[in-house]
Amino acid sequence: MPTNYAKKQALVELQETLYKSRNETRRWLHCTRRNWIISAIHKYAPGTPAEAALEVGPGSGIYLPVLSKLFSKVIAVDIEHAYLEHVKLLLPKYQNISLLIDDMISSKLADGSFDLVLCSEVIEHTKFSSTMLKEINRILKPGGILILSTPQRYSTLELTARFALLPGIIQLVKWIYNEPVSETGHINLMTDITVKHQLKEACFETLECHKSGLYLPFIAEFFGIKGLQLEQWIEKQLIDRRSDKLLWTQYYVARKSK
Repeated sequence: MPTNYAKKQALVELQETLYKSRNETRRWLHCTRRNWIISAIHKYAPGTPAEAALEVGPGSGIYLPVLSKLFSKVIAVDIEHAYLEHVKLLLPKYQNISLLIDDMISSKLADGSFDLVLCSEVIEHTKFSSTMLKEINRILKPGGILILSTPQRYSTLELTARFALLPGIIQLVKWIYNEPVSETGHINLMTDITVKHQLKEACFETLECHKSGLYLPFIAEFFGIKGLQLEQWIEKQLIDRRSDKLLWTQYYVARKSK
């Protein structure tokens, strides 16, 4: 049996493979999110180079090279060493990046330390997302920027995952994809109303919000590029409507109130 440490490292390595998945829909869902966030980082970075940026839960480290080029100092934090081990490979090339074990529910980072904080696909893993957002606000400089993404509670992908990742069924899913598949670990899926409420409570002003990523079960698995084209067409019909709650990822750019 793999150790808990090995399981966590395997999860990080899985994140990296998703951007190169053989399944068109799976690859599109993750690459779309990556591209939106990279665009937002470039758009809201306050200067070149700005002073300091923080990434909470860097995963495979896909965003750290982007942050490194735009900020003089970049810190990546996670609550456990295993999740940062993979990112160490970036340090020789990007020497302005440093790693820190830190719990963002009660961070040891100083007030007003960062111009920008990136928190992508993290708050769904903790029941204390409201507290985490307040801590992020505390360590941002006045007017500092938070870029946030998290899955939508009622997205087709999350609803399907509740069934597809059950013991026994997950083995069939792995066989269909012929790629690594793991449990999501999502314990705090929220609607956009809840996220916006928590941002407001944490004294953030929302500057921008967006949703993307329609997953259609069976269509995604068995219809290849044609299935993806159908999903993309339907996604365009859903965006900015009440039915956009079916899309997988919700994104926010928020500014700390001065």
